[in-house]
Amino acid sequence: MHIQFDSPKLRVFLEEYYTSRHQAIVAEVDVELLETDDEWSPYLSLEDAYKLDDVREALRRGDVKAAAQHGKVYTLTPVAM
Repeated sequence: MHIQFDSPKLRVFLEEYYTSRHQAIVAEVDVELLETDDEWSPYLSLEDAYKLDDVREALRRGDVKAAAQHGKVYTLTPVAM
C-alpha cells in the first residue's frame, strides 16, 4: 500500500500483483484523514477503512468492476523484467 498525503484528504494506492500475467492492478482510492487532539490522530473513519478493505478484497479476487466502484483502477505492465 502506498499513501500520498493531501491534507486533509488522503489518497491510497492499493496494489495486487498477478505474477502469472506479469502485471499489476492498482486502485487509487480517496479517503478523508481525521485529525484530533488525541494520540491516535490522524486516522481514518470506520467507513473509509471498510472501503479500503472492500477494494483490497476485490483486487485479490480480480474483480475490477467492484474495485472501480470506490476509486480509479489501473493495470500496470512492466517494461522490462
